[in-house]
Amino acid sequence: MTTVLDADYLVVGAGASGLAFTDALVSYTDATVAIVDRRGDPGGHWCDAYPFVRLHQASAFYGVASMLLGGGRRQSAGPEAGLHERASGAEVRAYCSTVLDTLVATGRVAYVGGYEHVGAGMMRRLDDAGAASVRVRPGARIVDARFLSPTIPATSPPPFEVAADTTVLPVGRLDACLDASRLVIVGSGKTATDAVVHALGAGVDPGRITWVRPREPWMLDRAVAQPDPAVFTGMAAAVWESAARARSLEELFARLEDAGVMLRIDRAVTPTMAKTPTLARWELALLREVEDVARLGHLRRVERRGLSFEDGDVPLPPGAAVVHCAADGLPRPAPVPVWTTDAITLQPIRAGFPCFGAALIGYVEATRSDDHAKNALCPPTSYGDTRAQWAEMTVRGARSVAAYSREPDIRAWAREVHLNPARVPQGYASRAWDEARERIARADAAATRRLAELAGIAP
Repeated sequence: MTTVLDADYLVVGAGASGLAFTDALVSYTDATVAIVDRRGDPGGHWCDAYPFVRLHQASAFYGVASMLLGGGRRQSAGPEAGLHERASGAEVRAYCSTVLDTLVATGRVAYVGGYEHVGAGMMRRLDDAGAASVRVRPGARIVDARFLSPTIPATSPPPFEVAADTTVLPVGRLDACLDASRLVIVGSGKTATDAVVHALGAGVDPGRITWVRPREPWMLDRAVAQPDPAVFTGMAAAVWESAARARSLEELFARLEDAGVMLRIDRAVTPTMAKTPTLARWELALLREVEDVARLGHLRRVERRGLSFEDGDVPLPPGAAVVHCAADGLPRPAPVPVWTTDAITLQPIRAGFPCFGAALIGYVEATRSDDHAKNALCPPTSYGDTRAQWAEMTVRGARSVAAYSREPDIRAWAREVHLNPARVPQGYASRAWDEARERIARADAAATRRLAELAGIAP
């Protein structure tokens, strides 16, 4: 038996992006929406995240436009006092459940949890292949909210060989091995830095940690990526001025470091990875306590006796524990048009803020009818990985902001949406903000031209 849902849209994926799109669409239309997800609960990859995870950005930048995550509070104590709070994984999951309940309560949103979309609006229950199926009515528009779903260690095998007599633990089980004779953290990105900070905070001696870091990462100082117009615009001005003067990618990031925008763990090594999650300086100080860093290329094989790399081997003592933090994280497929005849594919629009991009796409879908015009307003932006890709992400994101900002209603909407890092509340005034805008205007032409050149794309 097949149940047919009378819905105008089928959103595939109940993570933050799928919810943000649905929230905006339902807020500005009377459309009906079905949301399907393989998991029983909403929240996407947060349902599988490690227990000590937190948002790396301010909570205000995450979630849906109609409901502020965390209430816009600043931290009043601890090493990040004065910065805006960052929700824990449990808080994000609870928030997503509340958002979904609120959407369902409108009577225009249905949730189909524990089902997989198999195509053409047809959904199959995962726990029993022979059970009844569900589909949306013909003509319902498909919204792909999983195009850029993160890859995380809990759901991905290690990207290296593991000997049969050896155990490699995902980062979610880090607490179970904190007493190991040696703790080996494998990975260069945010998950690995979280694991090292958590282990050190739990009392692990930094001398007992080996950090397998095949690439050095550039990270964004969390203090300059805050939901405060003067702070965020000041950071953007520093980026634009650095780009306008840079003669190479190496010089660009060196200038960004000097300007207090970018951070690197080891001052003696020039990073080549630029996914640029945010990092606080207190975390940076802890990370620098770990001195045993393996930089022998990518890890190929883990055995009880040691680690085999592209460029050498590292022995391990008996009782060592290897922790897998090496999933790719945010994917980087080639961007596709958001609106096609087959689907609406959710992607970031301004650089690095996927929830804002999804909400913007929902608003544009609600207020425009021509797909060609919608695509012109919302050209997608890929995530960065290398320094050149970061430059590309930055300049394409700036072009996208310019595109949608030409429309007065979108500009007014974006000005008030807390998911927008450049949000400026009504009546806001600040001399620092005015000066930062003037700095951006002076550097704009040279910066956008230079970023395009450094990224290897058309100016």
